[in-house]
Amino acid sequence: MKKVLLPLSIALVTTLGMQAQNDAKKPATDATVAPATPAVNPNGPSFKFESEEFNFGKLEQGQSVSHDFKFKNTGKEPLVITDATATCGCTKPTFAKEPIKPGGTGMISVTFNSTGKMNVQDKEITITSNAKEGVKKIHLKGEVTPKPAEAAPATTPANGTATPPPSQPK
Repeated sequence: MKKVLLPLSIALVTTLGMQAQNDAKKPATDATVAPATPAVNPNGPSFKFESEEFNFGKLEQGQSVSHDFKFKNTGKEPLVITDATATCGCTKPTFAKEPIKPGGTGMISVTFNSTGKMNVQDKEITITSNAKEGVKKIHLKGEVTPKPAEAAPATTPANGTATPPPSQPK
């Protein structure tokens, strides 16, 4: 029993000693002090969209729709868009890389491809920029309906015999 307790006691004392040294090297912190948040520049650039949401209505599956989200820089400094991403690969936003001067206008073009999609869709586009609002989100919404049937199935007349489809030339 002594052979087990002695090594464990040594390991415990060594660990506590090392922890005390590490704690002594750390700067003292006050738990009540909140981390500093960056100050918002009141003169910074700012988005003002004509509309932050576009409803494309009903769209047949496989079709695409595009919309230009137009905006104005209502701030006092140039607005620089660094990124625009969508919630899935079916939606592709594009934007100008040049800064938009104060009072100037710009747009974010968004194309939605409905292939493989059905029912109600709400595609969120996240815009990253130097605007004082931080990240901005706009939406492309609508409903994807199924394609109409391409060929009618064989019909069954009242006598119960099926009519075969017309034969194809070989």
